[in-house]
Amino acid sequence: MLEFLPTEDVKISENEPLSRHSSMKTGGPAAVAAFPKTTEALINLIRAAGEHGLRHVIVGNASNILFDDRGFNGLVIFTTGLRGVYWKEDNVRAECGVSLTALAGKAAERGLSGLEFAYGIPGTVGGAVYMNAGAYGAETADILVSSEYLRDGATLSRGKHEHEFAYRSSVYRKTGEVILSATFLLTPDDAAAVKARSDANLRARKEKQPLEYPNAGSIFKRPQGAFAGALIEDAGLKGLRIGGAAVSEKHAGFIVNLGGATTDDVLRLIEAVRSEVFKQTGVLLEPEVIHIQ
Repeated sequence: MLEFLPTEDVKISENEPLSRHSSMKTGGPAAVAAFPKTTEALINLIRAAGEHGLRHVIVGNASNILFDDRGFNGLVIFTTGLRGVYWKEDNVRAECGVSLTALAGKAAERGLSGLEFAYGIPGTVGGAVYMNAGAYGAETADILVSSEYLRDGATLSRGKHEHEFAYRSSVYRKTGEVILSATFLLTPDDAAAVKARSDANLRARKEKQPLEYPNAGSIFKRPQGAFAGALIEDAGLKGLRIGGAAVSEKHAGFIVNLGGATTDDVLRLIEAVRSEVFKQTGVLLEPEVIHIQ
């Protein structure tokens, strides 16, 4: 399976345990995993996989992903090695694998505001654009100028208003195109003030979220006119456990791995929560996490 895959600027691993790379720490092995270090290497991998009919999926930090317990019978490409960041006055272009928290930290050092909401989010730039990541009243759509993406082997650019941004969604959820980089427009501000706001967001995350356990972030999207965590808590589901997975006692919008959880445990718990909340409130919660199988 490896002979046709490019090897320049990329690490290739067979039977790679996906639990090592998932923030939930669950999932079986990938038949092949690839870790490109450049955009060109990423494009070459995708091209080779397509030409040889190799099933493949591209992921970032896998912070809102559940890998199936059976693993993935194909190629999983991780983009976290693509870390190029290019500053030009109040604009910044970042490759898809750049850590959101790292980028927000660098912006604060430069006295540029707009990424404070992202400080502490464990995802990547590509994932943020893909799902319009947001927190504390701000979201990726607010600062995005454009993104570069791959379509049929060609590198193209998409302007802000072509992204069809909505709550935790963008056009990329529909097209499946691969995001290569994104450019953001930030606002000059006092560096100490930007850092203070970023630090305040991080403190709030640590106080309210169960970061001491493996988790996949907010499990459910926010329903209209309500908060998923509040609905789950009001339904008496805090602490509900299946196998090693449990609804967090700290924040009911999170499912945590208390030790030895499987993806199946998490999925069954998600369905148990959805069923009980619907039974009590008539609200059907929509999962925010993505199950890759």
